[in-house]
Amino acid sequence: MATIFYTATSLDGFIADPHNSLDWLFQFGELEPNTFDDFLAGVGAIAMGSTTYQWIYNHDFGDAADNPQPWPYPMPAWVFTSRQLPTIAGADVRFVSGDVRPIHQEMAIAAGEKNLWIVGGGDLAGQFYDAGLLDEIVVQIASVTLGGGAPLFPRRVNPPLKLHVARTYGENFAELRYSVLPPRSPDKV
Repeated sequence: MATIFYTATSLDGFIADPHNSLDWLFQFGELEPNTFDDFLAGVGAIAMGSTTYQWIYNHDFGDAADNPQPWPYPMPAWVFTSRQLPTIAGADVRFVSGDVRPIHQEMAIAAGEKNLWIVGGGDLAGQFYDAGLLDEIVVQIASVTLGGGAPLFPRRVNPPLKLHVARTYGENFAELRYSVLPPRSPDKV
């Protein structure tokens, strides 16, 4: 079992635009081939922040949803939030707050031998990193810049990540797979 931050980012390092939207990503359509389906098959539990959850809710379930969709994840999801969020009927969503460590333990139990997916945002993935719980970062870099928005990973990473795989998908994406080494304490930088 590994804890993995798997996401897409703009070339200038943003996972959402300044309006917390992912619409910039959908201009590319379905990426074929891709690694997402195989990745998702190996996931047993997911974590996301409230902004990510709210975006999914608004676009797939809320009154503003153009084309309502069912909850996309068959595994339990933990949503880290400090505010009240709408619920989705039939979805195994657990609203939590605070330290990621005890939630990580709950997720690991629920996932069994499968992986844990940190969906987003970047700060939540950073909290798992800070706690020494993040094992991998898999990022698809899109050939677009946003000029601002939610940063990919708003943390200093030291020691550096270890690159395992770099490949291209179509004309618009490169995927990078990194192993995360345990963070050094600030006094050892």
